[in-house]
Amino acid sequence: MDWMKLPPLNSLRAFSAVAEAGSYTLAASRLNVTQAAVSQQVKALEKHLGVALVARVGRGIELTDGGARLARELGIGFEIIGRGVERMSEDAARRPVQVTMSPAFAVEWLLPRIAEFQREHPEITLMLNPTSEVMELRSGGIDVAIRYHDRRQPRKGEETVLVSDMIVVGAPSLVGGRDLNDPASLAELPWLQELGTNEAADWFTYHGLIPKNPLAVNHMPGNLIMAAVRRGDGITYTARAFFQEDLESGKVIELFSDQLFGLYCIKTPPGHQRPEAKTFVEWLKSKAQTVSVHVEGSSKDPEPG
Repeated sequence: MDWMKLPPLNSLRAFSAVAEAGSYTLAASRLNVTQAAVSQQVKALEKHLGVALVARVGRGIELTDGGARLARELGIGFEIIGRGVERMSEDAARRPVQVTMSPAFAVEWLLPRIAEFQREHPEITLMLNPTSEVMELRSGGIDVAIRYHDRRQPRKGEETVLVSDMIVVGAPSLVGGRDLNDPASLAELPWLQELGTNEAADWFTYHGLIPKNPLAVNHMPGNLIMAAVRRGDGITYTARAFFQEDLESGKVIELFSDQLFGLYCIKTPPGHQRPEAKTFVEWLKSKAQTVSVHVEGSSKDPEPG
């Protein structure tokens, strides 16, 4: 097809609307433009084709023979285009909203709330991808990412779904009887940290401590760390929000706290965002929370950085 020979689409659309409506005024209303704009588009089409398409008859209009033939062909064409666009929209609506986040965030924060979203929006399917890998955000792939960074890395214009104290926690069976005011003593305990991170060493560095001996660190998926901490397999550095109920019930003990240090932020791909993804993002924002409980003597204000 020689695209350069085709008249402008706006002119074809305006004429087709006039032919269908039988009126410039009604066509303008359906296209949400002025009557003058529709008239100009039709005149431009007539000039491009070199034939009259619409004739004035009294106070009304009627199509010429050429106009009637073109209107039939355009009607078929626009109907095919409309069906194609409708099917594409239906396919897009059926495609699950793909969401990525850390395993710990998925298990301890998102999953306990996700049933509420599904009750409110049964027409939207979610596909959750809990992973410590930072997934690329691009059109047609991941729709929403929930990513962590600490407050030493401020970013303008970001939407946070969770701001939480970051705490070191362990089970009473493991840490009971230890001097909780001495952070250096934590180097003697086994640490649990998420695959692909260096949380334990980073925590000691941040607090200005150099362990005398190498740390005993076990790496595992984030969704397994929580259960391991509760069993007493080791201590970990995590968001207070993930252990709030366990802290209140005494199943785990808070050893140290960095107040409002962890931020879980919503990220979306650049450009157009699907309506279904927008709905999920708005729901996330409506659930945004801040979790902080200052424990006297167990926290250190973060250094600027």
